[in-house]
Amino acid sequence: MKKDPMKDKDRHRYDDILSLPHHISVSHPPMPARNRAAQFAPFAALTGHGEAVKEAARLTEKKAELDENCREALDRKLCILRERIEEKPLIRITRFVKDPKKEGGAYETITGNIRKIDGYARAIYLTDGREIRMEDISEIEEP
Repeated sequence: MKKDPMKDKDRHRYDDILSLPHHISVSHPPMPARNRAAQFAPFAALTGHGEAVKEAARLTEKKAELDENCREALDRKLCILRERIEEKPLIRITRFVKDPKKEGGAYETITGNIRKIDGYARAIYLTDGREIRMEDISEIEEP
């Protein structure tokens, strides 16, 4: 087998500098290993893309329209609660909360004491300061 002179030459190309000491800068302090490794870390080329995907995947519900019987039942309950408003009765209300970013929303249940029922503004005010619009209410019950 014949030796290739070019391969032998390539193999010893850097022999003259292999034994030299490692250069340490006088003016620039050495970078910590953690920072040095960070330059090889992946980065988000599409800033905000992950959040946009999560937002698109987030589900919302459509607001259910109440039939006439349900509306009448809610009106009866509100009349009874109006008569007892001085007692500040404790109630549990299920209401629809519109999503600020997407079409639809979610139902939430709130428990609190009624301070005022305003038929003109079509709102119920609780003693803790919350306001509940009547058109968002799907159910009222006393716990």
